[in-house]
Amino acid sequence: MKTKTLVVNAILAALYIAVSFLIQPFGFTNIQFRVSEMFNHLIVFNKKYFYGIVLGVFLTNLLFSPMVPYDLVFGVGQSVLSLLITIFAGRYIKNKLALMMVNTLVFTFTMFMIALELNLALDLPFLFTWFTTAVGEFAVMLVGIPVIYAIHKRVHFNKLL
Repeated sequence: MKTKTLVVNAILAALYIAVSFLIQPFGFTNIQFRVSEMFNHLIVFNKKYFYGIVLGVFLTNLLFSPMVPYDLVFGVGQSVLSLLITIFAGRYIKNKLALMMVNTLVFTFTMFMIALELNLALDLPFLFTWFTTAVGEFAVMLVGIPVIYAIHKRVHFNKLL
């Protein structure tokens, strides 16, 4: 891995952790509103952001989660699965805004993994928890589309790595 790729991904992971810390009370409940999930849209611009996003999720869950073992498996697993699906979809969808919408839907749907985690760890009802976590994820990812796209117009995420 190039030094530049390593540094950019380390900065991305640090940003993910910092933003997650700021909204900590809202990031680990059955109604999740983890604003740092907006960074998942970076995968649309370059698949090399995968490392920084996954590292950020891993370290955030390790540092702040009240259910560390569960979150390291289910939370990181959900991110890995969703990012890989979006990378695969990116082979066929070239329009960045359309791919960001697909990314939003993928992350929203795969919140069933977080609902399963909360069901196993806290005995919360699976379907209701899937609904509440999915709504939070959908809202954050949907708001993230214009935010990340506007930043991309200035920063050019596809050229950073």
